[in-house]
Amino acid sequence: MTHRFRLRVYYEDTDFGGIVYYANYLKFIERARSEWVRELGLDQRAMKAEAGTVFAVRRIAAEYLSPARFDDLLDVETEVLSARPARMTLRQRVLRDGAVLFDSEVELVAIGPSGRPVRLPEALRARGAPPPA
Repeated sequence: MTHRFRLRVYYEDTDFGGIVYYANYLKFIERARSEWVRELGLDQRAMKAEAGTVFAVRRIAAEYLSPARFDDLLDVETEVLSARPARMTLRQRVLRDGAVLFDSEVELVAIGPSGRPVRLPEALRARGAPPPA
């Protein structure tokens, strides 16, 4: 399953030259992950309020391939590469007109109130995990 999230590059996302500032790609993929989780039926505010569970990025590897510019229309693709009980690895790419501008691998963990890893919510494991081989 690949989730797609569309966004436009605003002036605030760019540097003086009109090119997207490198750290903003991390914001773009964060927005896409939040929308993906929402579309899976998970309410992150309720998760935190009811069980104290939040998601945290444990590791990220990113490759900047080509710049995005002011007013570009971008797509962020999110797909599950692997899932374990308390963590999952996602591939997230930022594209413009089908060309990959940014490619990343993100490892997420579920963290409980104690700050220790806890099981991912069932809805995420069930819907987000790739089918068995």
